[in-house]
Amino acid sequence: MKQLNIIYSFFVVLLLFVLVYLYVRLGDFELQAKKNIESVIIKNTSYFIENVEKNIKQHVKSNLYKSLKSNPQLRKELETNMGMLITPSFKYIYVLYRDSAGKYRYLLDGSKEEKGLFDMKFDIDTQAWDSVYLSKEKKIVTQDDVSSIWITTLYPIVYDGEVQGVIALDFSTSLFQYISKVLSPLKDIFLYVFVATFSLLVVILYQMFLQLKTKRESITDPLTKAYNRVYLRDLVEKINLYNYDVAMLDLDHFKKVNDNFGHDMGDYVLVNFVKLLQKSIRSKDIIIRFGGEEFLLFLYKEKKKESQATEVMQRVLKTVSQYNFVYENSSLQITCSAGLVKEAFKYNSVQQVIKKADERLYSAKSRGRNRIVESDISACVDRLSLGAVKQALDEERLLCHFQPIFTLSTKKIAKYEALVRLRGEGEKLYYPNQFLDTIEGTNVYRDLTKNVLEIVFEKIAEHQIAMSMNLNLSDIIDNSIYEMLIKELEASKSLAQFLTIELLEYESLANDILLDRIVAIKSYGVKIALDDFGSGYSNFSIFENLPIDIIKIDGSLVKNIDNSKTSYIIVESIARLAKRLGLVVIAEFVHSKAVLDVLEELDVRCGQGFYLGKPDILMPTGQ
Repeated sequence: MKQLNIIYSFFVVLLLFVLVYLYVRLGDFELQAKKNIESVIIKNTSYFIENVEKNIKQHVKSNLYKSLKSNPQLRKELETNMGMLITPSFKYIYVLYRDSAGKYRYLLDGSKEEKGLFDMKFDIDTQAWDSVYLSKEKKIVTQDDVSSIWITTLYPIVYDGEVQGVIALDFSTSLFQYISKVLSPLKDIFLYVFVATFSLLVVILYQMFLQLKTKRESITDPLTKAYNRVYLRDLVEKINLYNYDVAMLDLDHFKKVNDNFGHDMGDYVLVNFVKLLQKSIRSKDIIIRFGGEEFLLFLYKEKKKESQATEVMQRVLKTVSQYNFVYENSSLQITCSAGLVKEAFKYNSVQQVIKKADERLYSAKSRGRNRIVESDISACVDRLSLGAVKQALDEERLLCHFQPIFTLSTKKIAKYEALVRLRGEGEKLYYPNQFLDTIEGTNVYRDLTKNVLEIVFEKIAEHQIAMSMNLNLSDIIDNSIYEMLIKELEASKSLAQFLTIELLEYESLANDILLDRIVAIKSYGVKIALDDFGSGYSNFSIFENLPIDIIKIDGSLVKNIDNSKTSYIIVESIARLAKRLGLVVIAEFVHSKAVLDVLEELDVRCGQGFYLGKPDILMPTGQ
């Protein structure tokens, strides 16, 4: 149907052009006919007026005014001869002269009607007449009229190089009116056909507009105005994966936005999130709402140029994390996570690319959110369901591995970090990125957190050594988890001083009760650490908002510190910042001696990583 409309439109437009062309040509013909008639009239008029001039000079040899004034009989004879030229077309023929005052007066008048008397003043437009007196040459004066042609020929009578009078011959004809009458029906036909054809074109174009509008609405998400899955189905059939990288994005903790602020706020966040995406990506990139708070990005790759997908996604994450979503009386900040697939052409289909991007998105969320994952190193496809996690807790298959954190100057263990695991069949272990995201916000999550707290305090009591565990900022805000934590601290007041709570720093700080609750937790002697600092967009305002004791530098920076100038400078800056703020610095991902040497050079106080000690279910006795 769309193709037919395009074909119809083409032929209608072509017909319009033909009609316009013919109409213009008809007008040109009409104008040319008028010019040809005028040319013939001017030629004939010149012939007649020259004969009049010869006749006058045959009778008057010199001094035209005196000769005519003194001889009335001669005037009558000459006027009779001039009158013989009078026809329905040649209506007026007369001779005027210019007196000493510059006024024009009659010498002769061959007209049969409204005849002028000798020496009678004649009021005319003197400009044309004066030009004849000055140039001593004839002049043609035409008057534009839609229905007729009116031409006045002025011819000078010259004696001894002096103009003594001017012959005027007026010619008018309605011939052009007859031509116009003949052409008028044709012009009307062209006009009617043009109007009808133009109306048809308007109808076709309007129909095409409605089709395009309907098509646009069918492929566009009504809320965010991004493309939807219908568009994705069309895109799958025609997209060239050599030209695109693919990313899957997800708003972090979006369910809590709807739960805590309402769905209107949730819709507002989604709409403005898409606007932020549009500002952060390029014109050739494509945004598709994949479902809920998940979005697909097809990132265009310029031929023979290095992919810019990573830079674009980093810009997206930074822009979103910096934006303050304000709706009515509510304000919040939110982050997003992304899974990125470069070299998408290596996969068999778009569906496989999307699946891989989804797996990497899940990995990004499992690793702490507000980050991009573009490799399969941490991707995990073997996930536990909510029921499986609950069953593991019921069957007491929860355990913790403990990774030592060393004081780098003494190479002695300063504390341990408790890392949660679930035991599956046989010796198989499930790691946090395989189940935490599934149970977040549920009672199973709260039960798991309570069990981890109990295990940590048991180990502290057993070994009398500092121990840390991970919590989200949202866990502190959650009434159930906070009350459970305070209850455990009350029951173990003497051990609380050994506990460090590591907070993931990517979440929003816009909560009035967060500071009060952290201050209450610290009152028991608990230390607060900021985990994964330096990943994604590191919000330095957290040091103003929360009482932090420890900074843990994200492993993505530490692991390349020995061969990346950028990582070195960033870690050095964080170490200096922490020292100025009086904070303890712990470097994660110490995987080699080279990395350890650089950290010692930068005077980083503590380190954690496989080179120093791997997580284990047992803690070494010698500390």
